[in-house]
Amino acid sequence: MSNAATALFNIQTGDDLTWNVMPLLHEVKHALNNLINHGETSIIDLRSIPLAPGEEEKILNTLGRGEIHAQLNALGPSEIIETQYAGVWVVTHFNDENNVISRFIEITFMPDILRSQTEDVVTAYNRLSESLQENSDVNSKDNSLEKLE
Repeated sequence: MSNAATALFNIQTGDDLTWNVMPLLHEVKHALNNLINHGETSIIDLRSIPLAPGEEEKILNTLGRGEIHAQLNALGPSEIIETQYAGVWVVTHFNDENNVISRFIEITFMPDILRSQTEDVVTAYNRLSESLQENSDVNSKDNSLEKLE
């Protein structure tokens, strides 16, 4: 087969690169620009993009780590890391065996997974109100007893 014939095929073998690292990093840059100028958020599903072994790590190493690292347990463990580029976050979800089941690059001011849901805030308000009312009732009874003594 001639070189011209083989040039028509893009066959990936072994540790050959997919060449998706730089385009993906440019996509992050453009998404960050859209966040700044238009308030538009973006999510890139790293598991949906064909990457050769080591390319995901290269992307994560290039983005680096910033000041914020959060872990949460909601339907399984998750890790949220701000990269060295503010507004660019890596959100990773794990299964019970601590294997990565999904990983996203989120370009946003705050990942939605860290935001309190309205229903949860309402529930928290109601619980706090009830707790304060109970404490107020107990304090009123204690004050009444003190006056009697």
